[in-house]
Order: sequence, then C-alpha cells, then structure tokens
Amino acid sequence: MKTLLCLGLGYCGQRFVALHGGLFARRLATSRYGTAREGVETLRFDGTASPELLDAARTADVVLATAAPGEEGDPFLRSLAEALAGGRGPLIYLSTIGVYGDTGGAWIDEDAPPSAVSARARRRVAAEAQWRALGERAGRPVAILRLGGIYGPGRNALIDVADGSARCIERAGQMFNRIHVDDIAGAIRAAAEQGFDGILNVVDDEPAPACAPVRFAAGLLGVEGPAPEPFEVASATMSAMALSFWADNRRVRNARLHALLGGNLAYPTYRDGLTALLGQGEAAALDPRRSGSRPR
Repeated sequence: MKTLLCLGLGYCGQRFVALHGGLFARRLATSRYGTAREGVETLRFDGTASPELLDAARTADVVLATAAPGEEGDPFLRSLAEALAGGRGPLIYLSTIGVYGDTGGAWIDEDAPPSAVSARARRRVAAEAQWRALGERAGRPVAILRLGGIYGPGRNALIDVADGSARCIERAGQMFNRIHVDDIAGAIRAAAEQGFDGILNVVDDEPAPACAPVRFAAGLLGVEGPAPEPFEVASATMSAMALSFWADNRRVRNARLHALLGGNLAYPTYRDGLTALLGQGEAAALDPRRSGSRPR
C-alpha cells in the first residue's frame, strides 16, 4: 500500500497513523484549518476540495473517512464523491453502533437493521448508505466500521477518576459496549489489507454497565470511586446528547471482528485495557488523592 488518505484526522485516525502509518509510503490527511499533524501531509478542507485533495482522492490506495456527518450530510462526499469513484482500493468509514438504536439490552450482530431514532444517529445511517452506494458504483470495497464507546491514551476512566471528573451513574439493566482505540486501529488495518467489504461491529468482548470501568479504574488507583448516582436523578441535568446516549440499551456481538482479525483483540475487556493503560503511565501525572477521590 503506497498512499493513505485520511478524511478527517481525529482521535482514531491519529492513532491509526501512529501505530500503522509505516505501512504507507505517503500519508495525507485533511484539516479544516490546514493545521500540521505529525506523520502526515496536511491538505486543507473547509467544505471545498482543492485540486490537490481531488488528486489525492483519485489516487490514494486506501481512504479512511473519520468525520461525522452534519445536518447537510457527509462533509466529504458532497465534493469528493466523483474523485473517489474514479479511484481504486478500500474505502473505510468509521461509524457508530448508535445506528442500531435501542434493543432493550438484547444481543445483536451486524444483521440487525438500524433502528436509531435520534437525528444524529439517523444522519449516520444515511452517511453509511451513501458510502456503500459510492463503493458499488465505483467497484471499490467499503468497510463500515461501527464503533463502540472509544477509550485509550488520554481518554479513559483512569484520568476521569484521577482528576475528579468521573461519575458513576447507575440504571438497572443498562449495558454499554466499549473498544480500545488500539483495537480500532487494528480493525482498520485488517479491513484495508483484506479489502473487507461490509459492516463490522468494532466492540470488545464484554458489554458492561456505565459504572463498571469507573469502579475498576478507582480500584487500580487505590482510591474510593465517585458515589453512585441514580439515572433518574442524574438525567435532570444531562445534555440532549447525553440523554440520547442513555436512551439506547444493547449488547453488540463482535464475532465478525474476531474472524477478520484472525484471533483475539489486544484488549478484550475494559479491565484489560485500563490495566494496560495504567502500566503505560496513564494518569501518573495526576494525584487522585488531591482531586476529591478518597484513598482506600
């Protein structure tokens, strides 16, 4: 693989480049303000594609799209669809398991139809369909990676507990799926190398309540975690986005992900991921005993 084009370079895209960027002789990424990023050549994109970006869209061996759609739809397809249709190689689109909506806690896999009700999730469903249609028209494989709740370096329950921002909101029977960003990067690599075409749930092996990672992180740090808050009380001060997050209760299967990877995830549960992050020095600069958490 010679050239990678990242349409948007957020948390997941940056981690993929950091871990697997060496697979590509050339790495390009868009930036709204033309901000330089380590390890990539930056192409400015403010809604209008430059000749350089159009050329990159036509010639890149792998295209990774990481930006969420806005009210007007996918920000890149409006100006890059024709150029992408003229290219070859895998198209990889990062979506969310939020498209499934609420299943009442039931287990589902990729065969479950999207049933999201929030406007934000419906925009994701529409964007997925647009990327799939583009791939069919161009004869290019399109991998739709539906991600669980993302955590990893700089974004995890260890930091939240250590800096005093962690909350332990409890709602009977509510379950959430998570995924370490390094496993997302691994899934992107596998999809690119194998030319995967279809939908892939990128979640770890163990859905768990919202409080579970917080309590486990507090235990790793040797402090008392935040006091439990009933959802019925906490919801009174939640934003509309947070409420939409809590509206969905589901358990998502990942057998297709295991098959693509040919084995296990690097971090099959939040316990594995948080333990590894602690060993890597995560939250070491923060003293939980000075942030409101109580030592055990």
